[in-house]
Amino acid sequence: MTTTTAVEQLTLAGGCPLWLLHRPGAGILSAKLWMRGGSSEDRPGQRGAAQLLAGVLSRGCGELSGDALADLVEGCGAGLRCEAAEDGTLLSLKCASQDAAALLPLLLQMVQQPWLVNDQIDLERQLNLQTLQRQKEDPFQVAHDQLRHLLYGDGPYGHDPLGVDSDLKSISREQLEERAASFGQAGAVLVLAGEIPDSAAALLLAGTAAQSWISCQPQRQTGPEGLCHPALATSEDDTEQLVLMLGATTTPLGAPQALALRLLHCHLGVGMSSRLFVALREEHGLAYDVGVHYPARLGDAPFVFHLSTSSDRAAEATEQLLVEWKRLLDQPISRSDLDLALAKFRGQEALGRQTSSQIADRHALVLGHGLPFDFADQCLIEAADLTPEHLLNAAQTLLDAPSLSLCGPASALSQAEVIWKQQGFSQ
Repeated sequence: MTTTTAVEQLTLAGGCPLWLLHRPGAGILSAKLWMRGGSSEDRPGQRGAAQLLAGVLSRGCGELSGDALADLVEGCGAGLRCEAAEDGTLLSLKCASQDAAALLPLLLQMVQQPWLVNDQIDLERQLNLQTLQRQKEDPFQVAHDQLRHLLYGDGPYGHDPLGVDSDLKSISREQLEERAASFGQAGAVLVLAGEIPDSAAALLLAGTAAQSWISCQPQRQTGPEGLCHPALATSEDDTEQLVLMLGATTTPLGAPQALALRLLHCHLGVGMSSRLFVALREEHGLAYDVGVHYPARLGDAPFVFHLSTSSDRAAEATEQLLVEWKRLLDQPISRSDLDLALAKFRGQEALGRQTSSQIADRHALVLGHGLPFDFADQCLIEAADLTPEHLLNAAQTLLDAPSLSLCGPASALSQAEVIWKQQGFSQ
């Protein structure tokens, strides 16, 4: 956070914490409402309900129809979006500060007074079903979905936030109304950053019929756990490339070894100097695309290597990807590599704090996970004390049982499967 930011903490009537991050000068206001309970809270038979509801929230609220709401937001040149992730639902508003009086009240109106009408629900449903269909035609997405199932099975993290076709088709308006009525009960947080009007709290409550939104501060807790045994999944696709995803479930954001994994992520997958880019693309010429996926989660987060390569080099690509994973378990990285990873980590933190929207988004995520407001700053301090041995211990503890997901032509799958069975992870 820059030195020009003044922080103020309030509590709205009903219990929702409100953080005001004053950054005057640009005339821009960014608001984030993060509510605990995303797709991991989808009930059996309702996988996709969180994202379907999030999409419908912007289709009318209070006295505004969907068209009237869109006209209001777009007429101010503002941006308003709603989306559900695994652990929460996020409402984001970005507007000129001078339009705050007209637009800030929308956030709680969308939560408390959504227009859940059948035609708009069906329209949003069809859009989500079309997106799911397109994903089935994308080899990268197919491999990702397979790995998700290997790591989490049918558990809360086991499906895409968009849901599952069969469930999504049958979700009713009554089920969405029940889900909407629970908003905030598991915890919520509001973060405003930028040039904030003096009456921000009153503006947020305007239009709510003088009814408090019953909510609370999100508490620190562990979320869904992953599976801990190696497994292989394959999907045949008539292409000239093979997509490989190698990953394991690890630990929640803020857990003791999560910071060590964050540094490993920087070492392995950030920039053209990263270990995977140099080893797999520059030295072996294997990668169309290569990287590491390590998202923030309330539960056991996935740590994933992903690689796209030509199908005729399937065996070599699989072998080298597994070599790099085993390297994490067998030997510590060098001190110079750790110093570079630390520099990348600090750089990423700085890049993620450039705008009011980025700052608000980051604090909403951290607070929504029940972590302290200064969590990111504390991580920067603690990261400097980590050693190569800390990173090795985290890898040996959390990454010793990876699973592999493959999507590509049959011949490539056969070659990759042979290598997988030879290398010692498979059961």
